[in-house]
Amino acid sequence: MSLRAVHVLFIVASILLAIFMGVWGIVAFRSPLGSSAHLLTGLVSCLVAVGLSLYAVSFVRKTRQIGIE
Repeated sequence: MSLRAVHVLFIVASILLAIFMGVWGIVAFRSPLGSSAHLLTGLVSCLVAVGLSLYAVSFVRKTRQIGIE
C-alpha cells in the first residue's frame, strides 16, 4: 500500500470519526441532560468533517497533478 493510499485512508477515517462525533454531540444536546457544550461539539465536529472532505479532494487532485498514484 502506497503512502498516498495510507494518507487517504486516514483522512477518510478522520472524516467518519468527525461525523460520528457531530451526530453524537447533536443527539446528546437534544437529550434532557444536554448542554450547550454538546451542541458546540456537534457543530465543530461537522465543520471539521467538511474541512477534511475539502482537504481530501484537494490532496487527491494535487497528487494526481504531480503524478503520484
